[in-house]
Amino acid sequence: MEGLYEKLQATSPVSAVILAIAVILAAGFLMTRLTKPLRLPNVTAYIVAGILIGPFCLKAVPQNVIKDSAFVSDIALAFIAFSAGEFFRVSSFRGKEKQLLVITLFEALIASLFVFVLTFFVLKLGLAFSLVLAALASATAPASTLMTIRQTGAKGDFVDTLISVVALDDVVSLFAFSVAISVAMASVSGVVESKTVLLPFAYNLLMIALGGAMGYLLKLLMTKRSTDNRLIVSIALLFALCGVGAALGVSPLLACMVMGAVYINASNDDKLFKQLNYFSPPVLLFFFVRSGMSFRLDTLFDASARIAGVPLLVIGVLYFAVRIIGKYTGAYIGCKISRKPKKTTNTLGLALIPQAGVAIGLSELAARTIGGETGEVIQTIIMSSSILYELIGPAMAKLALVLSGAIGGKDAVTEEKVPQKTERELLIERMNAIQAEIDKDNYARSEEEKAFSEAAEEYGKLLYGNDRNRKFINRR
Repeated sequence: MEGLYEKLQATSPVSAVILAIAVILAAGFLMTRLTKPLRLPNVTAYIVAGILIGPFCLKAVPQNVIKDSAFVSDIALAFIAFSAGEFFRVSSFRGKEKQLLVITLFEALIASLFVFVLTFFVLKLGLAFSLVLAALASATAPASTLMTIRQTGAKGDFVDTLISVVALDDVVSLFAFSVAISVAMASVSGVVESKTVLLPFAYNLLMIALGGAMGYLLKLLMTKRSTDNRLIVSIALLFALCGVGAALGVSPLLACMVMGAVYINASNDDKLFKQLNYFSPPVLLFFFVRSGMSFRLDTLFDASARIAGVPLLVIGVLYFAVRIIGKYTGAYIGCKISRKPKKTTNTLGLALIPQAGVAIGLSELAARTIGGETGEVIQTIIMSSSILYELIGPAMAKLALVLSGAIGGKDAVTEEKVPQKTERELLIERMNAIQAEIDKDNYARSEEEKAFSEAAEEYGKLLYGNDRNRKFINRR
C-alpha cells in the first residue's frame, strides 16, 4: 500500500486522500462484522481496525492523512457532546437532583483522586501528567451499558439511577479535564500565575454561556424551518462553537453539551437529535478508527519506554486497575450517602467501568495541547485501557443488572402471577407477531432513520408535490 500511495501522492494527491478515507471506512465496517458475534460495542471494533491499518501494523493509510485529519476529532466530539445534552431534561431530574449529583461527584472524583495519588505520590510521574490522567479517569462510556439495558429490558431504581449518573458523569469529567489541562499547561511552562490558570477557566465559562446561547438560538431557528435545512443549521452552529473553542484554546465539548441541553429543554424536540444520530455514524467511525491509528502500540510494549523511570506498561496496568477500584468505591459511597437501596449501592460501580468515546477524544486533545512525550503517553494509556474496558464492560454491566435485580431478580414478574390467556388472545398475539415480522423485513426502520426519512419526504414534497413523493417513498 505504501508504494501505491507514494505514486498517487506524486500524480494525484487528492485521490490518495480519498482512497485512504475509503480504506478507513471499510476497515471499521468490516471489523464490526467480526466483533458483532462477540457482542462487543462498535467502538471496540473501530479502535482495533485503526490499530491494524495504522502505521504500526499494516500501514494501509499514509501518515500525512492521519496527521492532517486531526480536525475530525473536534467534529466527532461535538456530535457526541451535543447528543449527550438530550439526556439533561429538567423533568427527568426533578426531585432527584441532590441524590444524583452526590453519586456522580463521588464516583467520578474518587476515581480521579485514586489515579492522582497513584501517579503523583506513588509513582512520582509529575504534576502535569498526573493531573490530566486523573481527570480522564473520571469519564465513563455509557454505550455498552445502555446497549445491555435495551437488550435485556431491565427496569427499576438501579436502571434509572445508572442512566442519570452516566449522563451527569460527562459533565463532571469535561469540567475536571478543562481545569486539569489549564493547570497542567501552566506547570509545563514553568510559570504558574493566577492569570495562567484563571484565564482558561474564564474561557470555559464563556464557552458554556455561548453554548447556552447557541442552544436557544437553535430553538428559534428551528421554529419555522423546513426539515431539509434542520441538519444544515444545527451542524453550522455546532461547527461555529467548535471553531470558537479552538480559537480560545479550550475544549468545546462542555459548550456543545450545554447547547444540546438548552435546546431539548427549550423546544422539547428530540427529532433533531435522531436526525443527527442517523447522520453522524460515518464521522464517528472515522474518528475512532483514526484514534486507533494514532495509538502507539510499539511504545506501550517497548521496554525502554518509561516515564520518570517507570515502564509505560506498568503505568497502564496500574491505571486500569486503580480506576476500576475508584469507580466502584465512589459509587458505593455516593449511594450510601444518598440512601439508595442495598442492591443499587452494591452493584452500581460495576456498570461504570467502560471508558471510551469522550475519554479517547479528550486524550487526543490532551496529546495535541501538551505535546511531546507526555501527550503521547497519555493518549497511549487511555487508548489501551479503553480497549480493555470495552471488552469487559458489557459483561460487567450485565452482571450488575442481574445482581441488582433489574433482570432475573426477585422483583421480576413470575409466570405464576401472569393470568392465563384465552385462545382468542393468543391468536391475536400471534397475528400481531407475524405482522411485526413482516414490517421488520420490509418497512421497519430505526427512529433515527425515520426522522431522517421524514426530512427527505418533506423535501420531496417541496420539489415534486405529494403524488411523486409518495411513489418515491413507497418504492423504498
